[in-house]
Amino acid sequence: MNVQKVNITKILPVLMAFFVMSFVDLVGIGVDRVSNDMNLSATLAQLIPSAAFLWFLLLSVPVGVMQSRLGKRFMLNVGIVVTALGMLVPYFLYSFEMVLVGFAFLGIGNTIVQVSANPLLVDVVPGNRASSFLSFSQFVKAIGSMIGAPLAGFFAVKFGDWKLLFLVFGIVSILSAIWLGSVKVDEKKQAESKATFASSFKLLGTGFVLMMVLSIFLVVGIDVGFNSNSGQFLIKQFGIDPIAAENGRSVYFFGRMIGTFAGAIMLTKISSRKFFMWSTILGLVCLVTILVVKSTFMAWGLVFLIGLAVANIWPLVFSIAVERYPTRNNEISGLMMMAISGGAVIPLLVGWVSDISNSMVLGMSILILCMIYLLSVSVYSLKR
Repeated sequence: MNVQKVNITKILPVLMAFFVMSFVDLVGIGVDRVSNDMNLSATLAQLIPSAAFLWFLLLSVPVGVMQSRLGKRFMLNVGIVVTALGMLVPYFLYSFEMVLVGFAFLGIGNTIVQVSANPLLVDVVPGNRASSFLSFSQFVKAIGSMIGAPLAGFFAVKFGDWKLLFLVFGIVSILSAIWLGSVKVDEKKQAESKATFASSFKLLGTGFVLMMVLSIFLVVGIDVGFNSNSGQFLIKQFGIDPIAAENGRSVYFFGRMIGTFAGAIMLTKISSRKFFMWSTILGLVCLVTILVVKSTFMAWGLVFLIGLAVANIWPLVFSIAVERYPTRNNEISGLMMMAISGGAVIPLLVGWVSDISNSMVLGMSILILCMIYLLSVSVYSLKR
């Protein structure tokens, strides 16, 4: 039996790209800090995640087409460099307009990185180790998501400038691109047909696929909406100190990280459809509860549990859709990458409702409606 060896010198720089991928989760910190610096309304503040996540709708399929011609490593490095630009623009040119430009570059870079990183990682690891390394890559990404808020707080206290976070992450991105560019990677050629706009949108005519794509749109909306609004919500609803509330999203991302590992274990014994349903039930109960409880201690626990509940919904929806249409993997993948643009729409809607009602509770209720839809989809898929 021929067992391929793990070439760690090729794998590490690709895994580093997943750390860079996590930088898009800085939208939450951006909302809190920029709102405080510039006295923004909730609606204006939520333009920050919208500026980042809109690009998944516009660029996912075109990036996939370019990648098939120019190569995965080349496109991944392009995405990392654009991410670096997104970090450096708001650091050196700090105004609301330049923050939006910076996060737009961050979104463009992150779209490219997300499209390219997973298939390149599969290329550089032995075939029998692909699943384990893909799971570990999400752990690496979770680390980056978790440390953003504490680092911003550290730089604010130690140096009086939270924006040093942008500079540090920008430098890390540049070093990551140099590291990946210095490694020779033998990319595998894909025999299967590539997803195109025509084939992808034609598949949307299938009711089941449309339902699952909308599920991705909404679960990403919940994820980004909770990330970007949780800080202000904890401050206004529970009177929590701003720095502590900002670090609350680290509790959320810790819950997501634990949820990913727990899910990998539990899915060996529970069907994906049942796990999908129980995840949405947990998410719905926790979202409703956090809007009505008064206990700060319970609020922190609920932030963790919401992260735990959301952690596996994206891969569960994807796997259920591909299981139903195994020969349409490319098209489904392209559509679901485009559906990540839910992170641009739902947070903006939450901010707008919060502004017009002067109530963050009503704004956050949008996330409950999204979770109700996901629960109904999970019940439907279980019955089918």
